[in-house]
Amino acid sequence: MNEHDQPEQGSAIVIEARDVYRTFVVGGSEVPVLRGISLQVRRGETLGVVGASGAGKTTLINVLGALEPTTGGDVWFRGRAYSEMNVREKTRLRAASMGFVFQAYYLLPELSLLENVMLPAMVRRGAVRSSDSIRSRALELLEKVGLAHRTDHRPAELSGGEQQRAALARALMNDPEVVFADEPTGNLDSVTGKQVLDCLFSIVGDGSHSLVLVSHDRNVVERCTRVVHIHDGRLLGEQGSGD
Repeated sequence: MNEHDQPEQGSAIVIEARDVYRTFVVGGSEVPVLRGISLQVRRGETLGVVGASGAGKTTLINVLGALEPTTGGDVWFRGRAYSEMNVREKTRLRAASMGFVFQAYYLLPELSLLENVMLPAMVRRGAVRSSDSIRSRALELLEKVGLAHRTDHRPAELSGGEQQRAALARALMNDPEVVFADEPTGNLDSVTGKQVLDCLFSIVGDGSHSLVLVSHDRNVVERCTRVVHIHDGRLLGEQGSGD
């Protein structure tokens, strides 16, 4: 593919980053975080990105998810460049086609678990009141993550693992094409972390969603079908799960 060509909209490539740079200015000095990253995310695949703290994993997630702009290079979603989208279009893209699971759970403390999970659909539709279909979808997802008995509880009444499973259900509320998971087990012990990963892969790993999972822990990403290693803002290579 020529550097000026655009990914085909009908291809298996959902997201493509090409020669992406991301530099921040701190105290008047430039701090490069991403240094010429090129990466493709294909339909239905699970992609793991592993690297040490400070390697650029979170920045990569933010750039791929249209949360941060690039300093150089560009990212395409289904053949359309982020640089061609305005803020509103990027917001609509994230709401309709992307789900995010972070290390912090970001559940609203004043809402019940069910209301937290319903929120993305309510925001997307501009609904003041929830419809029966939104409620049914949220209940279905809470059942899948093993929290059907916790629907009326507030986040403070849940364990860390339960809150992260609720965050996973919320990320899937709008049936996104791509799910981004940024250190989803970072705040959890190993046993609880495994439970959360089991939930994540049982739902996302069925081929109906693409998953981009980043972690400093190789054991977390090894369940992905493809793994790339990021170091000092550069990708060092990749490995398939069957290699």
